[in-house]
Amino acid sequence: MPQAIHLKKQLKQCQELPEELAIRIHRSISWLICFEEHEKNPDVGFLSLWISFNACYGVDASNNEKKTERERFKKFIDQLVQKDESQRIFNLLWNKFSGPVKMLIDNHFVFKTFWDFHRGEAPEWETAFRKSQSAALRKLSEQDVAGLLEIVLDRLYVLRNQVMHGGATYKSKLNRSQIKDGVNMLRLLIPVIIEIMLQNPEEDWGEILYPVITN
Repeated sequence: MPQAIHLKKQLKQCQELPEELAIRIHRSISWLICFEEHEKNPDVGFLSLWISFNACYGVDASNNEKKTERERFKKFIDQLVQKDESQRIFNLLWNKFSGPVKMLIDNHFVFKTFWDFHRGEAPEWETAFRKSQSAALRKLSEQDVAGLLEIVLDRLYVLRNQVMHGGATYKSKLNRSQIKDGVNMLRLLIPVIIEIMLQNPEEDWGEILYPVITN
């Protein structure tokens, strides 16, 4: 059974979910379905998976609590790891993803400061890149789940921006490894995220950015 259909059935069985959480998860699953329908197209698949992830953590912040996207998903990651009693995210990072994680960490093309430097917004990038690599390896050795996941998603966020804002060619040969690694990670990570949220309806996952308005 496709993962998205399985999750959709789980959602229907959860009768006591708060409405906003149900909408959030329904939207995320819909984009997971989109990924499964375009599974053979890595570019479309990556974007569909990121939108699915975004549906999980995107919130309507008040004017007094304007946070960057990175800050929002850092908070979201901390919540997920705290509620992940079965350590499913840990098992993904250390067992399923160990190779792709190391490749992402060592790939300067998905490191934000590298592009800041080329736009003239940073004096250099190599020192920051080496520090980021060292920090990631330290989090690996310490089994710091939230810290490592944050670094991984930060790398994928750079890739997301590159693709979403027209900074990459469709089916480009230049970013194939990053796209494929991103797809392989998110396709396994997002269902785990959705299940954790379904199992913790009492948690404050934030107000959805665009509520359903019928008139």
